[in-house]
Amino acid sequence: MKRKNILIIALALIGLTWYGCEPMEPDKPSIGNAPTEDQLGFQIVPGDDAFHYIVVNTSSVPGVPNWDLGNGNKFVGDSAVAYYPSAGTYTIKLTLYAKGGSTTIEKTHEQTETDWAYFENPLITALTGGIDATNGKTWVIDSLSNAHLGIGPADSYSPVWWAATPLEKSGHYLYDDEFNFNLVGFTYTINTHGATQVNHDGNADEDGISGGYYTSSIWNDAYDIDMNTNDAARGPLTWSISEENGKSYIKISSQSGNISYDDGNPRVYEILEWNQNFLHLRTVGGAARYHKLIPKGYVKPTISYDLGVTATANANEYQFTLNNLDVPSNFSITNIVYTFGDGTTYETTNSAEAVLHTYMRKGTYAVTVTVYANNQEFTKSTTVTVASNHPSYQEYLLDAMVMYNDFGETTLVPMQVDQSDGGATLEIVNNPDNSMYPNRSAHCALFTKYNAQWANAYTKLPDGYRFDLTLQPVFKVLVYGKAGDIVLLKLENTDRGGNAWQTSTHDLTYTIQRDNKWEIAEFNFAGVGAGWDWTGDIYTNDVTTDPNFNKDFYNVVRIMVNPGDNSNTFSVYLDDLAGPHVEGLK
Repeated sequence: MKRKNILIIALALIGLTWYGCEPMEPDKPSIGNAPTEDQLGFQIVPGDDAFHYIVVNTSSVPGVPNWDLGNGNKFVGDSAVAYYPSAGTYTIKLTLYAKGGSTTIEKTHEQTETDWAYFENPLITALTGGIDATNGKTWVIDSLSNAHLGIGPADSYSPVWWAATPLEKSGHYLYDDEFNFNLVGFTYTINTHGATQVNHDGNADEDGISGGYYTSSIWNDAYDIDMNTNDAARGPLTWSISEENGKSYIKISSQSGNISYDDGNPRVYEILEWNQNFLHLRTVGGAARYHKLIPKGYVKPTISYDLGVTATANANEYQFTLNNLDVPSNFSITNIVYTFGDGTTYETTNSAEAVLHTYMRKGTYAVTVTVYANNQEFTKSTTVTVASNHPSYQEYLLDAMVMYNDFGETTLVPMQVDQSDGGATLEIVNNPDNSMYPNRSAHCALFTKYNAQWANAYTKLPDGYRFDLTLQPVFKVLVYGKAGDIVLLKLENTDRGGNAWQTSTHDLTYTIQRDNKWEIAEFNFAGVGAGWDWTGDIYTNDVTTDPNFNKDFYNVVRIMVNPGDNSNTFSVYLDDLAGPHVEGLK
């Protein structure tokens, strides 16, 4: 069959409109009489060109006009603009909803002109395969791409609530679903091969069961349901393209016809992105849903490379490169992200860059690099085994030391705030800088005092437990703050209640060396005294050698910032509070 003859057949069957929306049927009143056919009327008026017409309600009774424009599109209002790009006969129906009910009349419209430019629209060609594709073009869900399905707020354009990872819906009957767009008759067909998954939370399953195209449940949870299907029960479906407020939409003629996952939203799909091998669509109902599709049988081009890893001459330093990089001509690399497995990352746009990274601790690290191009991700992974610690690495937990609190996963003993001397707060916050050693944790504590001399953050052991200073006299805490600020750490015994201060160790302080950098503050109590001679029995020159102090005595560690200074508000970030072994008393 000749190409032109195929097109003529297509044009003779049905057309499209550039305007319109789904009808809204108001609640039917229970009083009065329905309008009669002779009370209904409408005119078909030529529009701006030979392919656009205006239908105008001229009924003699008031009501809400609902239009079926005969080209697969519907509209509500006193008038509507219809677009008929192909020659043929179109049946236009007006249904008027009045107080007592509704009545429908219809007229035929003969379109003698063909808008050949419409069929040269690149979007139409990309969607259907063009006039040479007598069987149309079939699309499937792009299951290998990130966010091939997604959901977010109705007023947003991002699937911030959930985005499907590649093949996340495997086993749920979605990835073999086929969606065919044909220029011949502008027909639209769905083939789910007997089963699919639909939106259970949004009642898409109930619509399908009542329509007969979903027949029975296979599996479900609170959000989704796998359904057996009968696609023939969907009935004849058509598609159309519309332009509204600068945006393009694909519209399906009936709620029984969906594109991609049946989200239950109205069958109006905003086109976010498209080309001959890709569709990115968005629907809006109670939420915004996202769908990515590719042509059936299409194999997406890919970026290929090898991840090269080489040890340099420097201690624990490794060089990472993208070797044998092959980038298709239509691809553009936008970003490259290296993840080194020790909590640090590095980003670049230069694919030829030799990236250097130094590991501080011995161990085996999982390394990944992800190349971002054309809204796709291409990832490679490997492992790096580091034989020994870096020469400048300082062991944090020494022998006979334990971690009391890392303000994340480990909380042997919680930390609190003493505000008896004034206002102070302690918050668990995001790490202000987890980019490098010595602190790559996600969270930490922020201690702030407000014009208070001695306000402090403290950790008190449970009843019956005490610090053991005989094997290890060192306490450590990571600090991050202002250079020159003083951090004090002291020990106390709370058995004496309000006189606990008499038991406290003498001041042991650390001065922050740099602004806004994590530093290890170490407090070694070897040779540090406690108490005062004028308090009688509570006195020693060295808490680590005096048996009255070095074991079964101290149960509180207090941390202060700029102790004794109540002239301002002072803050310090704290993390990884650790110290000597803890003994329990029976």
